[in-house]
Amino acid sequence: MKKPEQGDIWSGHRVIAHLDMDAFYASVEILDFPEMAEMPLVVGGDSRRGVVSAASYRAREFGIHSAMPIFRAKQLCPGLICRPVRMKRYLEVSRKVMGMLGSFSPLVEQVSVDEAYIDLTGSGKVLGSPSHAAADIRERIFSETSLTCSVGVSTSKLAAKIASDMNKPDGLTVIPPDRVSRFLRSQPIGKIPGVGKKSEKALRDIGVKCLGDIRKLPPDFLKSKFGKGGERLLSIIDGRGTSPVVPWTEPKSISNERTFRRDTRDPEVIRKYLLMLSRMVARRLRKHGFAARTVTLKLKTSDFREISRSSTMERGTMVGREILREAVRMIPEA
Repeated sequence: MKKPEQGDIWSGHRVIAHLDMDAFYASVEILDFPEMAEMPLVVGGDSRRGVVSAASYRAREFGIHSAMPIFRAKQLCPGLICRPVRMKRYLEVSRKVMGMLGSFSPLVEQVSVDEAYIDLTGSGKVLGSPSHAAADIRERIFSETSLTCSVGVSTSKLAAKIASDMNKPDGLTVIPPDRVSRFLRSQPIGKIPGVGKKSEKALRDIGVKCLGDIRKLPPDFLKSKFGKGGERLLSIIDGRGTSPVVPWTEPKSISNERTFRRDTRDPEVIRKYLLMLSRMVARRLRKHGFAARTVTLKLKTSDFREISRSSTMERGTMVGREILREAVRMIPEA
């Protein structure tokens, strides 16, 4: 019996690639300032309250990682190089990378400034096998930008994303259809996108160390304890977590909201929630590489009236405390 060709394995299955640029901000800095290539380098605010936005792989050898306070990073590595965030430059490189992906497939979903999904289904006759196509993507990006990326390929966005993180930096990992189920079941629960630190701990406390352990729990218990998160894990283990690749469009706005358990007029309580929401919005702005000029505050009263106020700043921002400052100014008098 003839052994199937590599492409035959994928017959009837989707082919999804996930591309993740390696230490993107830090790598762009090294690209522009090659004399720093061998130095431990981070990108972020160089102040007592600044945090690491990105760390080079050399810096990571000292235990430095993103979201770490700059002062802590300097304690771990006294010779650390701190570069300011140059979002305009990162967006310039990002647009070039994302433009290249469009030549491989019309279905490209950009999820952040340095990350995207590409649907390669049905492209075998033009691009070759999935592994060959992914290798071509990596080679093209490196040849035109001198930057490396890691790519994962599988039958779903979820599996492809996990795969892209397995052999970083400059890695290529392919999980073919006949290995997907076993691959997902073996993944540590904390590796599943969307499972945060608190959920990971709660799941580990009840014996769920890898995704396959979900089968040990009654579905009703999982749903009652973890809500939609529990339902999502069940859908993944049942093979139903297969969202399509949707071509990305720039959002016109980014927002977050919270509903209080009890009505309140306490300005400190309101300010505390505004601080949390401002940080969340700023984090999402930075993730997508956006800056916002207009801040809108919406409040809903106990009789369901909605109060809406807006303030436009002179320049765009992606800093939580600047968004908070505008929001606090718009709180109505009690």
